[in-house]
Amino acid sequence: MWNSSAPVTVCTDGSDAAIGAAKWAIPEALNRDVPLRIIHVIPEESDADDRPGQSDRFSLEIQYAESSLRQAVAAVDSANNAVKVETEILWGPVESVLIEESGHSSMLCLGSVGIGPIARAILGSTAATVAPNAHCPVAIIRKHDESPRTGPQWIAVGVEDRADNEPVIEAALKEARLRHSPILAVGIRQRDFGDIAYDEMDRRVAEWKQLYPDVHIRPVASPGGIAGFLAEYGHNSIQLAVVGRVDANTIAQIIGPHGHAVIRHSDCSLLVVH
Repeated sequence: MWNSSAPVTVCTDGSDAAIGAAKWAIPEALNRDVPLRIIHVIPEESDADDRPGQSDRFSLEIQYAESSLRQAVAAVDSANNAVKVETEILWGPVESVLIEESGHSSMLCLGSVGIGPIARAILGSTAATVAPNAHCPVAIIRKHDESPRTGPQWIAVGVEDRADNEPVIEAALKEARLRHSPILAVGIRQRDFGDIAYDEMDRRVAEWKQLYPDVHIRPVASPGGIAGFLAEYGHNSIQLAVVGRVDANTIAQIIGPHGHAVIRHSDCSLLVVH
């Protein structure tokens, strides 16, 4: 069970995507009043110390880790905020270490450059394995275009007639309030189980508007699930898709492969709620 008072953890690998994830995580930490913990994982197997010639390579790995952490901290500091930052270098199989870290984090944030079959070392590939197996919510943050945007930046969330959908909706509404963004409530109509009727959708939207009067909520329908909706209607105005653990298999569809995402843009990030 994840701890909501634990730090928000960001894993950095020195990439622009990871630095973007650190910046994205700042309001998450401030809103929870917890530290922003930035880690770098040196990808070593358990028997690495027994291999010859490890000293020089470890020295280079540590130098790179320290450089990656400095870059991420500098990016956070440049945002001119009061968040408390902690850093740490960890060793081990990256996916296993991140899953373990999620057990004492309130949220785990990963940068993503997409999923590729020959790029398992890239953090974006790691995210697809970590997200469904983590013990806390996992945010997979795409690198955003820095150019100004004129329209609203929507947060999309699937709405289904399932008990485990409620925490997903709540997380999406909280993100919308935190980021002053509107919600696209996507009514899912692709399965016999979980389909939501129009009148039930209207009733739930009315309830959410009472609970979150400061959040604009727009109901829409999709016969293809949240990934199908984003594939068909996705554009630069959707900044974040919120899904549950049960839908974690859509991660590859939503965020990658690198350069071949089913979404017609590269800016849609993903929050997997546990």
